[in-house]
Amino acid sequence: MVKVGIPRALAYYEYYPMWRTFFETLGAEVVVSPPTTQKMLTDGAKRVLADTCLPAKVFLGHVITLAGKCDYIFIPVIRSVKTKVYNCAKFLGLPDMTRAVISECPPILEIDFDINKGLEKLYEDIYRMCKIFTNNKNEVKKSIDSAWKAHLDYHQLMSQEKLTPPQAISGDFHKAADSDDSSGTLTIGLVGHHYLLYDDQVNHRLINRLEQSGCRILTPDMLTAVQLESGAEHLVDRAYWTWEEEVVGAGSYYMEQGVDGIIGVAAFGCGPDSLMMDVVHREARRRRNTPFMNLTLEEHTAETGVVTRIEAFLDMIKRRKRRLACA
Repeated sequence: MVKVGIPRALAYYEYYPMWRTFFETLGAEVVVSPPTTQKMLTDGAKRVLADTCLPAKVFLGHVITLAGKCDYIFIPVIRSVKTKVYNCAKFLGLPDMTRAVISECPPILEIDFDINKGLEKLYEDIYRMCKIFTNNKNEVKKSIDSAWKAHLDYHQLMSQEKLTPPQAISGDFHKAADSDDSSGTLTIGLVGHHYLLYDDQVNHRLINRLEQSGCRILTPDMLTAVQLESGAEHLVDRAYWTWEEEVVGAGSYYMEQGVDGIIGVAAFGCGPDSLMMDVVHREARRRRNTPFMNLTLEEHTAETGVVTRIEAFLDMIKRRKRRLACA
């Protein structure tokens, strides 16, 4: 049985159920790298220039971990998944960068996701990639259909049950946020990319720390596509960057719903992140009067600094609520 490795980084939390279903339906065994560790981050950072962004360094660390454990590694080029909406450079050059700096990397299964070129071109790329599994296009088409259904079911589950991707993937629903539950002292909207929000090594267990502080956490994955799009249209009219709706749209929507505060999580030196977070910050400050904290992460971010900022932010919100209640 062919073993296909999938790094638990970058687009993993967005697409893993779809990718797993696709390859397993083709008869392959899917091997996923373990959760990020400091060693992974260090190993990935050693292979590239210091200016390389944190998420890319983490990704390379996961690829290194998979070397020797699988026959192929799946690294798609996610160029565009929506008409005239584009991804950043790190996604476009990911397979080439991986080949260049990780000599021990297994052969890469690579396809170019670009909806602007049409579905026919995408299907051709998928058929070409799948020749190592089968030459029967009907079998490949069956795998595509099963994978797409798994993707839709995955996102529907998260929005309906108010789950984070790790909860939906693992089936661990006991911490699911209930939109009607007011037991938490504060309701915090957490906005940012999946690879920052759900990587406990990178963000120093941010979600767990907020929950331990009595907060009810709302993330972009708990919203439907329609809710995300409406929130984004309110601030930017039309998204340009892939996953812009998950940042700008979620931030706008949760502010409209009256959350107690917004935490924006961004990667240091990321141009799209800085622009999107600035849009959300301006909206929070100028129009919604919603407390906002921008948490910027990089490989040298200290756990103590993250804890201190969280504690200060939550304390500020509690003081503000008491003051407003007494007014």
